[in-house]
Amino acid sequence: MAAKLQTDGERPVLRLERRLKHAPEKVWHAITDPAELEHWFPAKVDVELRAGGAIRFTFPGEDSATTGRVLTADPPREFAFVWNDDTLRWLISPDGDGSLLEFTQTFGRGDPAIAKLAGARTAAGWDVCLDALAARLAGRVFEQPREWHGRMASYVDEFGLGEGEVLDDGTIRFRRDLGWKPVGELRPLLPDEPGWELVHDPLEGTRVEFTEAAGDDVPAQLARRHEQLDRLFAAGHGVELPEWPPERVEAVRKHYSTGPTEG
Repeated sequence: MAAKLQTDGERPVLRLERRLKHAPEKVWHAITDPAELEHWFPAKVDVELRAGGAIRFTFPGEDSATTGRVLTADPPREFAFVWNDDTLRWLISPDGDGSLLEFTQTFGRGDPAIAKLAGARTAAGWDVCLDALAARLAGRVFEQPREWHGRMASYVDEFGLGEGEVLDDGTIRFRRDLGWKPVGELRPLLPDEPGWELVHDPLEGTRVEFTEAAGDDVPAQLARRHEQLDRLFAAGHGVELPEWPPERVEAVRKHYSTGPTEG
């Protein structure tokens, strides 16, 4: 099932589900045992499997670990922990002759609007992790995908993360997550005109922000900039997108003429 991006209060919440043909006890083992986590989780994990216990993550190519805290360890039903101010929760319930696995990540760090921008890449990443988990449970070899841009771009569109807005002072603004690409690598990809800025945050990654004064035809202006951001996002992943066909331009212009754009 595709990921959903929701809110809890003002905080963004990413939600994914998987129906697995395995008993809850087997699923619990796969999501809590460090030896099993190595087969599908994005980092090496060491965990004290109790409420209040430490959980440590070491990513490939990194020598130092980041540490979180276990909130709940209730086998074989619920496993939850805090990591970099985000709360990750795994709920397992019986489902026929198998299990329903419900995963949520609540983005607890920083400005909720900025944290939300990472929803597309995070959703794409967890999609792949859960596919790898399902393969591991089934005894199948899982091959990591080679193409990531399409996965993330699809979620950018589905979650509305590519949308531009008009601020109260009449400024048009776009903000787009660019993952963890270094600023120096991305700067040559920016259009050669004013208004473009790259921002890097150690916890949020890199994003591009574009601002300019609203002109006479705001929907057309928003559509043009939206296309530029799509192409920039793709270029950051080594993908060259063709120019939008006229019907796509018109559809997006119409969207901005009828939908809410005020920020």
